Amino acid sequence: MSTDLGFLCSSCGQEHEGLPFTYGTVAPAYWNEGMEGGSGNVLGDEQCVIADEHFFLRARLTLPVLDSENDFEWGVWVSLSKSNFARATELWASTERVGEPPYFGWLSTELPTYEPTTLNLKTKVHSQPVGIRPTVELEPTDHPLAVEQRTGITLARVQDIAELLLHPRH
Repeated sequence: MSTDLGFLCSSCGQEHEGLPFTYGTVAPAYWNEGMEGGSGNVLGDEQCVIADEHFFLRARLTLPVLDSENDFEWGVWVSLSKSNFARATELWASTERVGEPPYFGWLSTELPTYEPTTLNLKTKVHSQPVGIRPTVELEPTDHPLAVEQRTGITLARVQDIAELLLHPRH
């Protein structure tokens, strides 16, 4: 049984300290190391541009955890249109950004444990106060990730995710 502090791993039989509630990636799924330094390619901590024509923001996709005080969070990348990316960039350091309507985007992170893929799920990206990453609201479909965002997950599911990521099955 898991707790917020640690869990007995069913994959390796060991007690792991701390049950992680956050996972993320450093780049959108479409980025690769060979793009670094290429014309029109920029990968920053919060924004990414590929070939001056694909624009991405880093964001947080949260899932309520029904039997915990903590939410579970996937760190994801979302693609935006050029105009929405320009607007988000223009307001990046402005307190006015919280008043922005959500931006339409496509989920650009392939999250493990989900079938079918999470790539290209429709999203709304909600700006947050300066210094806080935007949040992602998935279109309310029957995709397992969208269902989990709407209905929540349990600590057992958080543990399942941790075990899969700590001990990937090949």
